[in-house]
Amino acid sequence: MINGKNVEMNQANKWLVGVVSATLITSVALWEGTKYYAYDDVGGVPTVCQGYTGKDVIRGKRYTPEECSDFLTKEVVIHSAGVLNCVNAPLSLNQYNAYTLFAYNVGVQGFCTSRALRLLNQGEYEASCKALSHSSDGRPVWSYVGDRFVQGLYNRRVYETAMCLGIPYVKPQNR
Repeated sequence: MINGKNVEMNQANKWLVGVVSATLITSVALWEGTKYYAYDDVGGVPTVCQGYTGKDVIRGKRYTPEECSDFLTKEVVIHSAGVLNCVNAPLSLNQYNAYTLFAYNVGVQGFCTSRALRLLNQGEYEASCKALSHSSDGRPVWSYVGDRFVQGLYNRRVYETAMCLGIPYVKPQNR
């Protein structure tokens, strides 16, 4: 559902349903890191493992690598399904991985209401990929917690953009 309208997944993307690529898992682990004890993320949300923020996060509990792996796989499947439900344009594996990595961080709702999705569904693939990290006038987007710019989020957005475009990632200069 996008903006209250039911939208069917593009049939060209059916092959991606349930795909959990090594690139996607590795990218989530790279950007989220792994912590076996609950902590508050930069937005104050209780988090554990590789960015897992479910209601069942228990402060003070030590999570096992197996529990973290289960959380990660389950969450990637959930977020990728959400991405595919919003997309009505055919995707490459790079694009699927980038949009899912993005949604894993900002939420499926964030992705499904984003400028990047609007451009993607209009067939503007390059502009859509670039919209993951920058506004139409070149300012960073999705790189803030409240009003505070977070360099690490910006670096992640640039990584997602490069992944989406299928080009090598070059870490940006600090802003």
